[in-house]
Amino acid sequence: MRVLLIGSGGREHALAWKLAQSPLMTEFHAAPGNPGIAEHATLAPIDIDNHDAVVAFCNDKAIDFVVVGPEAPLVAGIADALRAADIAVFGPSAAAAQLEGSKGFTKDICARYNIPTGAYQRFNNAPKAKAYVRAQGAPIVVKADGLAAGKGVTVAMTIDEALAAIDDCFEGAFGEAGAEVVIEAYLDGEEASFFCLCDGKHVLALATAQDHKRVGDGDTGPNTGGMGAYSPAPVMTTEMVERTMKEIIEPTMRGMAESGHPFSGVFFAGLMITAKGPELIEYNVRFGDPECQVLMMRLKSDLLPLLYACANGTLDQVTAEWSEDPALTVVMASKGYPGSYAKNTPIAALPADGEGEKVFHAGTGLKDGALVATGGRVLNITATGKTVGEAKERAYALAGKVKWDNGFYRNDIGWRAVEREM
Repeated sequence: MRVLLIGSGGREHALAWKLAQSPLMTEFHAAPGNPGIAEHATLAPIDIDNHDAVVAFCNDKAIDFVVVGPEAPLVAGIADALRAADIAVFGPSAAAAQLEGSKGFTKDICARYNIPTGAYQRFNNAPKAKAYVRAQGAPIVVKADGLAAGKGVTVAMTIDEALAAIDDCFEGAFGEAGAEVVIEAYLDGEEASFFCLCDGKHVLALATAQDHKRVGDGDTGPNTGGMGAYSPAPVMTTEMVERTMKEIIEPTMRGMAESGHPFSGVFFAGLMITAKGPELIEYNVRFGDPECQVLMMRLKSDLLPLLYACANGTLDQVTAEWSEDPALTVVMASKGYPGSYAKNTPIAALPADGEGEKVFHAGTGLKDGALVATGGRVLNITATGKTVGEAKERAYALAGKVKWDNGFYRNDIGWRAVEREM
């Protein structure tokens, strides 16, 4: 099978690493990719925002299957353009990708199909949003409606914090994403991420994970795209997984089909496990980043036929097998992230991959043939172990071997699970 992977981050490096192991793979391309992905696939200098160029490349190279990694191309309709050209693609249509592209759309689906989630209201102007916050009180959650690279959500513990978050949205801090705001009830509990594949009619549960959104140790400081993750998430017991499938995932699949937007791709449900059970915080329509990295380390099955089954409606004919061993990833970021940071800082050395040890490239590039950091989140240092504690020790030992003066990372990834183990 000739495959094209779209994307250039750590998630895509993890997908590339896993896809390249498939005996079905005959030719592998990635656009635009990164130096880590280049170890597994031939990089193609295509503008992935130009759907005609992507389709032309696929026709030129006789690509059988396209795997779309990030959310922005999906929300922009890249899967529709490929399907219109009779090219099989892993990822939802633009209409179905609204589950991530519009938080208000998702909340409306939840309301229509009785999917447990926090009470909410949608606003298109600041005065009404602020009046609602003052009436509801804090803590309360303020979300930019559209895509904001994981940064458009404020869990406000005070009314002043919520009012400032509303101003940020309407004053353009998140561009067009903040033109509408969703304000919702604060859910108290433990967060978890749940992943499953869907072909529009069938659903296949994958695995659970827990990520660390805040930049600093002890879950302090501003939100980021994610500073680390581990899988599985201990809070997601067998009972909680079954309830999530029955109460959240399956009604969403049915609801999307009934609404005329059948969903094909990966459901990434951000959950809060409350006293009442699982409640939906938000949906993403692609694999998490950095959750994908720990999932791929644990997946024993061939990834390619699983993703292809989503594209051709045969998900009921495949199964996924997982390693019992937990995996943990530590995100190494540029100093200053999630604020401003220096670009093109040199990465002098990376440790070699070992058994159950892998460094995924997220924001890297080559400058004059040397590896440099080009993004905020730059490397995903990942390891497995018999326990989360052991995976954590191995990942941090590996992180200690990275020679990059401008890098930093949190020192407590996996702390909840490690505390449980002790």
